[in-house]
Amino acid sequence: MKEYQAYLFDMDGTLVNSEPLKGMALAQACNDYGAKVDFNIYKEVMGESWPVVTGHFFHQAGISPELAEFNTYFRAHYEALLAKQLELNEGAKEYLLALKQQGKICGVVSSAATWMVENILQSLDLNDMFDVVITQEHVTKHKPDPEAYFLALEHLNLDADSTVIFEDSAAGVAAGVETGCDVVAIHHEFNGKNDLSGAILQIDRYQQVNELSGTL
Repeated sequence: MKEYQAYLFDMDGTLVNSEPLKGMALAQACNDYGAKVDFNIYKEVMGESWPVVTGHFFHQAGISPELAEFNTYFRAHYEALLAKQLELNEGAKEYLLALKQQGKICGVVSSAATWMVENILQSLDLNDMFDVVITQEHVTKHKPDPEAYFLALEHLNLDADSTVIFEDSAAGVAAGVETGCDVVAIHHEFNGKNDLSGAILQIDRYQQVNELSGTL
């Protein structure tokens, strides 16, 4: 494996355990409308755009709420869950610290709303780890469109050959591959139905990066 100058990370599921929490918050928000759904149905749409995700829950719950109001309920539940249960994925903090000690450039490229990303970065004291943070509000197109990753490369004045991307969804992997960057995929309990085959390496925990690649 070659050595890279920059390391770009998706946030939800890739760096932190927030995907199950997001599913729980969606289910709890549906419950606010008197509808009970299993939060595990989020596995069917994890990595998709917010309209697709919420539409899936609305269909399963048999509700049709006004989206802005639903989002208010969702945010309250999600922030409460993040405050109690948010954790970095195994080995992620150590891996980031090692990269920074080596003078590597690191960035977050997420399709999540800015408030979600900022909440997580602040809660886990990660703000100083990243040289660029791209969120939903910075782009017009959701992954698998590569716009967000191209924007990160532009901000950092880097080319694809010197950059590796870490992702956990089919859409994210496709976006990373489209930029020409190498992509590493992270496995977790909520992305089993995602096609990650475009990645050059698939891992379950960050300790495996060096175990499996040798130099990544």
